[in-house]
Amino acid sequence: MTAGAQQRESTALPPASPPAVAELDRVRGAVSAALTGFLDVQRETLTAMDDTLLPVVDEVRALADGGKRLRPLFAYWGWRGVLGDHQEDGPAEDDAAVLRAVAALEFVHTSALVHDDVMDGALTRRGRPATHVGFAARHGDGRLAGDGDAFGVGAAILVGDLALVWSDELLRHSGLSPAALMRARGVWDTMRTEVTAGQYLDLLRAAGGLPGAQGALTVARYKSAGYTVQRPLQLGAAIAGAGERAADVYTGIGLPLGEAFQLRDDVLGVFGDPSVTGKSADDDLREGKQTLLIALAEQAADAEGRRLLAEVLGNPDAGSEDLDALRDLIERTGARVRVEERIAERTALARTAIAGAPITDDARAALDALAVAATTRTA
Repeated sequence: MTAGAQQRESTALPPASPPAVAELDRVRGAVSAALTGFLDVQRETLTAMDDTLLPVVDEVRALADGGKRLRPLFAYWGWRGVLGDHQEDGPAEDDAAVLRAVAALEFVHTSALVHDDVMDGALTRRGRPATHVGFAARHGDGRLAGDGDAFGVGAAILVGDLALVWSDELLRHSGLSPAALMRARGVWDTMRTEVTAGQYLDLLRAAGGLPGAQGALTVARYKSAGYTVQRPLQLGAAIAGAGERAADVYTGIGLPLGEAFQLRDDVLGVFGDPSVTGKSADDDLREGKQTLLIALAEQAADAEGRRLLAEVLGNPDAGSEDLDALRDLIERTGARVRVEERIAERTALARTAIAGAPITDDARAALDALAVAATTRTA
């Protein structure tokens, strides 16, 4: 399919409705409130252990305060989409309990971000120092003994681990019925296994494994796409008591949309506005991230272009002129255009699946609004 055909297919679908956008804001607010309440309790718990633990919980809070709440939103509307169709185990779950349960996804995401930044050697996250960088600075400010960078990395690993522990705790104490919790666990466990495996695949690709465009897409699916859209949708369906048919419907929506989301993230990582994204547009290139953008540029580059890629990509000492030249290569080879075309095609596929899905009308409107927001975002 040509870029023009993809664009026509995407724009032929109706825009998201204002009521759906208002409902998304309500859910975001409820998720933020659930996280704040939970972290207030955890702060008291850690303070009772020792005051020096406060920076740990405050770091999790700072990370959880940011973000677009996409994963909880997909999970909530995955639940609402099949609500009322599957209540053989009793009455429907309480709305507030479901909101607390899906808020736990934010802690899974926080854990993944912290660990990813350690592995990538990233310097910033959401407009502030990455966790390992912040704790390394704290080590210096406190005149502590030993290597500050090693302290920062160790602290960040533990912060990420703690966020993952808290994701389980928040889910377990959300107020869901025992039957709903048991149904949710299968999807929950699969999702956390996949995202951890995806992190390893990302490391492997950076070391030369999983080469080419297909390797990039495999990493994108398991590291980000699955746990961003597909598994949250299925988590909501499991809470509602829906069966395999609903899981399959949500896979048809979640996989293409999750891929489009990750590809948009890759484009923003190289071409985004740092004042909007909260991170330097040079970081992904200096870290040597082997995204689809890079795979396609390498395929289409001439000998000089491949030399530039070899010398600049992943070079922490690369200057701004070198990085700009690499961005220009990605543009000149058509790699950026091809990624944008794939984003449009995958988004259109997901929106078509949403339009035809056997789900409630309010969920259809909300999921369509989310599909637009997730793939046209600037941060």
